[in-house]
Order: sequence, then structure tokens, then C-alpha cells
Amino acid sequence: MADDIITTGKVAVITGAARGIGRAAALRLAEKGMKLVLADVVGGELAATASAAKAAGSPEAIAVPTDVGDRAAVEALATAAFERFGGVDLLMNNAAIGEGGGVLENPDNWRKLMDVNLWGVVNGVQAFVPRMIEAGRPGYVINTGSKQGITTPPGNAAYNASKAAVKVVTEQLAHELRTRGSRLTAHLLIPGWTFTGMTASDPAAQKPDGAWHAVEVVDFMLAGLAKGDFYILCPDNETPRRLDEKRMAWAIGDVIYNRPALSRWHPDYNDAFARYIEE
Repeated sequence: MADDIITTGKVAVITGAARGIGRAAALRLAEKGMKLVLADVVGGELAATASAAKAAGSPEAIAVPTDVGDRAAVEALATAAFERFGGVDLLMNNAAIGEGGGVLENPDNWRKLMDVNLWGVVNGVQAFVPRMIEAGRPGYVINTGSKQGITTPPGNAAYNASKAAVKVVTEQLAHELRTRGSRLTAHLLIPGWTFTGMTASDPAAQKPDGAWHAVEVVDFMLAGLAKGDFYILCPDNETPRRLDEKRMAWAIGDVIYNRPALSRWHPDYNDAFARYIEE
């Protein structure tokens, strides 16, 4: 189905499009000839992405500055997209921020992060998907999650919680679309270690050897969509898929075997986890 959706003249909406994975997606979809509606809060960089998308082959790319945590702003984004192009074939709820904090700290950061990372996805789904269903066209809804929403490592509880919630929202959306007989499909993009604006605040920084470029994530995403994958689990240059699988299996094993929470980082389980990985 990918060739029917990601093709000349079809319409894609991407949030968080000014930088990183969102920008890379905009440029790749532009090369496919898609019309683009690009959203972000970073106005100047967003406009630059729209210009670059036109140069890359998009017949039309518009920049719509949008705070995805603001429901009214996302509704306005949807209205702009449907009024301009008559429909949307691909929605990528990608906008995210990383600064949250631990469970016992930074309540303001928690609220801001949840507004973007979780409510930005919910707002996007609720503003766009009913209209996409009504149009009756095949299409994709892609929500950007994170491995940290599955293995939930200690250190940034707010970010982990937001991405765990995105996983659940996307799974539920996939089920609802399937039971409705909709021509839309939902997909959870799970990037690996990716060199983006979130992970590299210094514009002069060099990509670490272990990280992927954002465009590698997008290419992997496109291949996953073509295969019909729901979970688009990206490796990187440091972590192969098999290691990701074992880490995720260990995480759910904490529940099954009633181990301590986050036992992978518990001193009493260091040796057991190491043996498990080596098996």
C-alpha cells in the first residue's frame, strides 16, 4: 500500500518538521512528490524546511507554525490542511521535547513535556483521523515513540512516561481503525539512537559513531510501512535489533517473574541480566 500513499500528489502532514526526524521525513516525502503541511514551533527553521522540501521535489509545501500541545492550534492545522488540499493521506505526529525530569522534581517541565509528547499526539489523532476516515482514502497515521517508552530506563521519568503513553495510544488507535474497517493504518515509529536537534543541541557537534542520522530512521520507516509493520523498531550503529529485543523481553519479565522494578539496573540482578544477554 505504501506506493499508493507515498506518491506524487498525495498529502502528508508532519509535526516537529523543523528539525531532526521530522525534517528528514519532509525531505524524503518531498522527493516522492508529496504535498506537505509542515508544523513546528520553530518558525524560521520550519520555513527553511518548507523551502528545502520544494527544492527537493514537493509540488507544494506549506509551513504552519503550531504548538501541538494547544488543541485549538492543532484543529486549525487540520482545517488548513483539508481546506488547502482537500484531504490528508499521511499524518506523522512526530513533535517531541526531551527535558522532563525525575518523578519527584520539575512539575512545570513534566506538564510542558506531556503537553507536547503525549497531548500533541492525541490532539493530532483526534483533529485529523476522523476527517481522514470520513474521506475514505487509504492512509497512514505514524506516531513517533521511543525505546525509552518500552524499557523505561532510569533518568528521565517524564520522557519515558510520555513515550510509553504514545505506545498505548497508537496500539489502541490501530485496533480501533481495524475494527472499524477503516482504510487507514496506524504505525508506531520507534527510533534508535538518532542524531537530532533533541540529542545534539550544539549545531557544531559531530554525529557519534553509534548513532544514526535522522534520514536513516526515515528510510527504515518507509521500508517498514511498505512491509505493513506496526512496530517500526529501528536499530542503530551501536544496538542491533536482537539486543533491543532481549532488553524489551527482560523488561516485561519484571512483571511476569515479579522481579524488582527496573531490575535491569538493580545491583542484585546485574549478573543475571548479563548472563541473559550473553545467552
